[in-house]
Amino acid sequence: MTKPHVLVIPLPAQGHVIPIMELARRLVKKGVKVTFVNTETIHKVVTSNLLEKDDYDQDLMHMVSIPDGLEPSDRNDIIKVTKSVLEFMPSKFEELVEKINKEDCNKVTCIVADAFMSWAIRVAKKNGIRSAVFWPAPSIALATMICSQKLINDGIINNNGIPLNDDMIRLSETMPPIKPANLPWICVENMATKEILFRHTRVVAEWAVLVERVICNSSIALEPATFNQFPQMLPIGPLLASNRLANQTGHFWQEDYTCLKWLDQQSACSVLYIAFGSTTILNQTQFTELALGLELSNRPFMWVVRTGMIANETVTFPDGFEERVGSRGKVVSWAPQQKVLAHPSVACIMSHCGWNSTLEGVTNGLPFLCWPYFADQILNETYICDMWKTGLGFRKDEQGIITKEEIKCKVEHLLSDKSYKDRALEIKEKVRSSVKPGGSSHQNLCNFIEWIHEKDTDTTTSDQRGSM
Repeated sequence: MTKPHVLVIPLPAQGHVIPIMELARRLVKKGVKVTFVNTETIHKVVTSNLLEKDDYDQDLMHMVSIPDGLEPSDRNDIIKVTKSVLEFMPSKFEELVEKINKEDCNKVTCIVADAFMSWAIRVAKKNGIRSAVFWPAPSIALATMICSQKLINDGIINNNGIPLNDDMIRLSETMPPIKPANLPWICVENMATKEILFRHTRVVAEWAVLVERVICNSSIALEPATFNQFPQMLPIGPLLASNRLANQTGHFWQEDYTCLKWLDQQSACSVLYIAFGSTTILNQTQFTELALGLELSNRPFMWVVRTGMIANETVTFPDGFEERVGSRGKVVSWAPQQKVLAHPSVACIMSHCGWNSTLEGVTNGLPFLCWPYFADQILNETYICDMWKTGLGFRKDEQGIITKEEIKCKVEHLLSDKSYKDRALEIKEKVRSSVKPGGSSHQNLCNFIEWIHEKDTDTTTSDQRGSM
């Protein structure tokens, strides 16, 4: 019997590859054949980091690649990457689909595309293939993109996406207010970059309202107002791989499991975990202040300091720092984050507020110290600090630096006020309930997988959000 065959394509960035890879695994476990499409560069990195005994069904999961047209030196240039995604990769993806359908007797029956690769939906429609968009970030960010034309019509932003005033934006009476400066495409410094990101946003919005299904890596427990306002967006998350012994698939760096032994030696709820994801870049001054702030906190800490964390420079710790903090400080290049956050010794997470890290912290009942870098991370900080009230943000000084004294102060405040932890535990239970059998996210995911298995190509969208 021919199995459904789903082509999955993420945006070539770690925060996008990891959650859609977890979705692909769920599909494979339900008997769906998956062809996972990365760019050539990302494909090499991801496959080189696979563990020998990775637990996915290799008969049903196939990893392939397409070129991105970029030189190695271009791959951290957001403008060049965005142009590659919009202008170079679509034709290469279409060639891949045609090749698979010509050579594979199990033809592609559905394409699931990261929303930022939503031109793949055009390829699906051209070839009579079912299609769905996967949104890996908070649903409120996608809502702002869907509403971008209305924001233009209402005189809130101009045709290039630039805010025309500082008035707070309300997409509905119940949704959180958004500062114009916090719109996802605005949170970069360069004006040309803002405009090209907004151009990409309009492409995302165009296809998000035309596709058969829009599935989101979120939970109605986290964003009830947004999902009520936009019922076409179906929460199926959090999609986390916390039950697997090995969780390397999709990671761009090798995880250092030796840090778990260090955690075993620490007291319960004592460790401050610091991790800023795969893209955050600090200058040396800020890096030094952070190191000194951790020293001043006088608490045990685990700090992820990845390669490239300081732009064009080698990471330099303050003189004598490592000797002074001694065994109470653990620095690693990349950590098995879900296992770290689930460890009983971890008290809180200092985070860039990427959505994957946010979900991982939430599902482990941890309070946050928020250090957002760009894009939706600033909206995520708003959720954490203002809506869920499970964390604190930092204030910068006149030079734009978060000082060591500010870091020490916020660490003490967060960990001395039990209410942050209590609220984090309450939200943890609600979110975990949503992914259990009978929960809203679990039911939405089951309905989505059933839709993939259907032979009937009726694509009428229905509200499948389920109930809390």
